Amino acid sequence: MTRATSSAPPNSRAPILTACAILIFAFIYLPIVVLIVYSFNRDGVGGFPPQHLTLDWYRQLFADGAIWDAVLNSVIVAAASVALALTLGLLAALALDRADFPGKALFRRLVLLPLILPGIITGLSLLMFAVFVHLPLSLGTIFLGHGTALISVATTELFAGLQKIDRAQEEASLDLGATPWQTFWRVMLPSLKLPLIAAGLLIFTLSMDEIAVTFFLIGRDNTLPLEIWGRLRRGITPEINAISTLIFALSVALIVIWYRIRTRGLGTEPQDLLEQPKTQEQAA
Repeated sequence: MTRATSSAPPNSRAPILTACAILIFAFIYLPIVVLIVYSFNRDGVGGFPPQHLTLDWYRQLFADGAIWDAVLNSVIVAAASVALALTLGLLAALALDRADFPGKALFRRLVLLPLILPGIITGLSLLMFAVFVHLPLSLGTIFLGHGTALISVATTELFAGLQKIDRAQEEASLDLGATPWQTFWRVMLPSLKLPLIAAGLLIFTLSMDEIAVTFFLIGRDNTLPLEIWGRLRRGITPEINAISTLIFALSVALIVIWYRIRTRGLGTEPQDLLEQPKTQEQAA
């Protein structure tokens, strides 16, 4: 009797939890669905549901030079930020995984600090630094801001990848006469291929969508998020809905690719990594 009574409450709460989950997901994703639907609405943003569908807003979008200039600026900044964040993140991950030095625990926390700092604090501090060194605000300052703010993302991804590398491969390479630099390029870096790609995709996505840090470091050239924000002050237009739909689709695609690569990387066993050099030697 007691066991039957104790097992009843979880079953009775299941419909309530399901209803709460549905409401939460609807609250999060229903506005996105409405935004996508309105991007095809011929009558603009008024009236729901849309009565007439059209692709005219996308035609206007592709003919809008200012939007695509902002897209190009965002792509340039994001690509440069990926290169900077991966380079510095790899160095930080190597220091955390392979070196022992005083203050290592503090260094680990400082590297991960940008993950928890509000974007406003990061952007304001970088702005003060740019003013202090007399660095003019431009796409270059945005690139430096994004690259340094996203180092923590690269460090966490690459540190996890380094943890899965079997060091016996590196020791074997050194025993066979390779220099540490050759071992890094020919053994360690190929083993980090998946974590590097996954971290790069995630950093690219975060940089494309970044607005808080960009707002403080922007010069005369707008990035896409700030171009959209500036137009929203004049009202929501279907063209904004169209570009937002494209951004959403691109972000989801990149995140799905990142997740699949990261899952594949997490599933790689040390035995598989040890077998790869043997296969290459046999093929040679």
